[in-house]
Amino acid sequence: MTRPSTDLFVGGGDTGRLMAQLDWADTPLGPVGEWPQSLRAAVRMVLSSRYPMLLLWGESYSQLYNDAYSALIGDKHPAALGDDVRVTLAEGWHVLAPLIEEAMATGVASWVPALQLLLERAGYREEAYFSVSHAPARDDDGRTVGVLTVCSEVTQQVVGERRLRLLRDLSVLGDGRTVDVDATGARLIDVIDGHPLDVPFAAIYLRDGTALRRVACTGGDQGHARALPDAVELTDPGPPAYAWGLVDAAEGRATQVIDVADRLPLPAGPWNDPVRTALALPLPSADEDQPLGVLLAGVSPSRGLDEGYRSFHQLLAQQISVALRNAQEYEEERRRIEAMAELDRVKTDFFANVSHEFRTPLTLILGPLTDALTDATAPLAAVQRERVETGWRNATRLLTLVNSLLTFSSLEAGRARSDARVVDLAALTAELAGVFRAAVERAGLTLEVSCPPLPRPVAVDPVNWERIVTNLLSNALKYTFIGRIRVTLDADDEEVRLTVADTGIGIAERDLPKLFERFHRVRGARSRSHEGTGIGLALVHELARLEGGDVRVTSQVGVGSRFTVTLPWSAAHRTAVTGPVMDARGDAARAAVEEAMGWLTEPDDALTEPEPASGPATDELAGARILLADDNADMRAYLTRLLTGQGWRVRAVTDGRQALDEIRRDLPDLVLTDVMMPVLDGFDLVRRLRADPTTRTLPVLVLSARAGGEASVEGLSLGADDYLVKPFAAAELIARIRASIRRARDRTPAAVIGGDPTTVAAAAPPAPVGPVPPTPVVEPVRDASVVVEGPADPDGLGDLLDVGWTYPSAPTSAAAMRRDVRGALGELDVDPDVLEDLLLAASEAMNNAVEHAQRPSRPEVRVRVQVGGGLVRISVRDFGTWRDRRPAMDRGRGALLMNAYGDVRLVSTAEGTTVTIERRLA
Repeated sequence: MTRPSTDLFVGGGDTGRLMAQLDWADTPLGPVGEWPQSLRAAVRMVLSSRYPMLLLWGESYSQLYNDAYSALIGDKHPAALGDDVRVTLAEGWHVLAPLIEEAMATGVASWVPALQLLLERAGYREEAYFSVSHAPARDDDGRTVGVLTVCSEVTQQVVGERRLRLLRDLSVLGDGRTVDVDATGARLIDVIDGHPLDVPFAAIYLRDGTALRRVACTGGDQGHARALPDAVELTDPGPPAYAWGLVDAAEGRATQVIDVADRLPLPAGPWNDPVRTALALPLPSADEDQPLGVLLAGVSPSRGLDEGYRSFHQLLAQQISVALRNAQEYEEERRRIEAMAELDRVKTDFFANVSHEFRTPLTLILGPLTDALTDATAPLAAVQRERVETGWRNATRLLTLVNSLLTFSSLEAGRARSDARVVDLAALTAELAGVFRAAVERAGLTLEVSCPPLPRPVAVDPVNWERIVTNLLSNALKYTFIGRIRVTLDADDEEVRLTVADTGIGIAERDLPKLFERFHRVRGARSRSHEGTGIGLALVHELARLEGGDVRVTSQVGVGSRFTVTLPWSAAHRTAVTGPVMDARGDAARAAVEEAMGWLTEPDDALTEPEPASGPATDELAGARILLADDNADMRAYLTRLLTGQGWRVRAVTDGRQALDEIRRDLPDLVLTDVMMPVLDGFDLVRRLRADPTTRTLPVLVLSARAGGEASVEGLSLGADDYLVKPFAAAELIARIRASIRRARDRTPAAVIGGDPTTVAAAAPPAPVGPVPPTPVVEPVRDASVVVEGPADPDGLGDLLDVGWTYPSAPTSAAAMRRDVRGALGELDVDPDVLEDLLLAASEAMNNAVEHAQRPSRPEVRVRVQVGGGLVRISVRDFGTWRDRRPAMDRGRGALLMNAYGDVRLVSTAEGTTVTIERRLA
């Protein structure tokens, strides 16, 4: 009788063995031997399947299942075998009963894809999900006496998808572009509040200095917020902060809080069980040692805090951190943009105010100048008229610049307006172009104007249109050297087009996108003048848009450029204003032409000789030859008059390239050059002169409108003898020129008598160094010149070179010293890098001697250069007592420079201080 029982459960795994050992006689099913054939067949099918299956048989719903199902009911197995399912799954029976009873009553199978069940299989009331099918089970007579249940657990799938939806919803808010940080935190919490099954409650704390500040919280009816601290001072946290794990999390350590129910009675989960656990998680930041803040999140009482649940919380903290960091960065960027906008507004207002303030003094300058030029009762003499005309032209140019800046600032501030009037646009354009005809033809170009009458009237602001045409024509003339400039005005059914085309140098494709940006200038472009503000084309662009149109450009290097201003008919048919028209048509065009005429004024090739009676009566510099390089015609004319008035001969050129050609043809006594010039600028000119041995010691004085220490340092470091910022006093310029020429002649006396300057140092044997007699010292100090000395050489170092100079104790002496030392060492083929290092160190020593010498017995500084045995020694001596500088005035730069470029020794005595700099040649 036992054999059939054993055979029935064979192959049923662990559960089959347990079923074979079970005394079924004590169950409602009775002994196995009395089971009907239908029950036996159903049991064999269940035990042989690897899919979770449960067979309920009889009125008592006795349970028979396989190994796969036993894993689903956890610790309820094996007690559930043969027992009533209503007892085993009592906590979930209210969900299962309708499905089972329907299958029993109707004999129709059912299927539920994700059935939520409450299970107590792991020591807590667990939220679980199953895919379940209930099918009727029939006896040998075909009657429904049970239910065959096939199921699989889908808890991880259901819960995982739910958590992914939460993370996805948070990521949608992660751009942070619409709100500030606090509002972003509140929105994140709102999203979390929609997923209470996974996060029963949450609170976001952000670091604010040494404190944590709660920006948002959720969970339940929000009443739990009172149980959470509003803020935590990390330097003195207090018990609540430690109890919630906020302090550890703020230091980067995730903390599990296990006694939540004692402080926060909060029902949660599908079955409203109390929350017992929470996690305090650091919000990651760019600084690993200092988290952005803390996320305090509750753990569902219906889910075990396994590895997957912990990973979800980590992802949740990272997603929140990303959203908050993006919001912080966006908020900072917004503040930066607002600050820049405010700065731009202040700058625009400043330009507008300054431009307005300029107009009053300009009116008082131009008015008297115009009166003087037009006064028939007291006509000016020729010389005075020339001076006044120069002043009038440049005051007019300044007024044009002021008007341009004022217009541009108004456009940027959005305050500019268009006073549209119905005009004959073709006639106006042709008239404005005609103003440029004389200048264009003087440049050797052809001006072609084609402006036939338009089919309809046009309403534009004539002042704005004049500025557009003027800037385009002025730009074309500036960059066109051969060929023609063509101005055309035409129209079709959609728009009116103004085209200004030239055969100039063209524009590289890489520069076209930035061409209409303010202050943008194409670097290295050949032009008639380097002068300009860089806002002309930007002004054209803004004015065209103000008139309702646009501007575009096409260009090819070496072929030319074509600028096209388009004005739609819809914009051209605006309502025109009425009232008197300002009588200023053509003023901007005439001012632009006047400026262009200055570009086209070529200096006379001949040398400008001084007047016979000009200059001091007994001047040893009379007849000195000066080469003047400047691209501004008025500046050339002014400086030529000023210099020839000193008895000097002047040759003027317009750029650095012409200056180089003139220097090679006829070496002058001094070069006076502007910095910003076309073709070759002043700095490049100095660089090339210093690279050529024949012009290495040629005195160069640089004039520039670029003020500030950086510009002067750049010029002097390239080898310029002096640097003078515009505007300058004529007397100062004359004094500096005299000093430079005298220093050059004192250094190379052969230059005065026609000798070779490069061989002078060898021709004059050095004299012993001793006390400087009063007569040769006092006079050079007063004249800012240099006394060349031949020092003694007691240690025999100067076997290759031993030379010295005495300079006045003045700030300008450093430039003269650099030139003298450069010339002396340059003849020995000293490495250029070593030479520059020594010049920098010697300059600092010279500056210190001038600044630190207190009550000097002699107002001079002596410099000595010795070369021999592979060593260079430069000594700088002053004759005053040492005076320490205040710490606020000395940042240590001089000492650092000297020590960086050589071995430095300092000896200070009552008679003075000597700084010695030594450097190996190799």
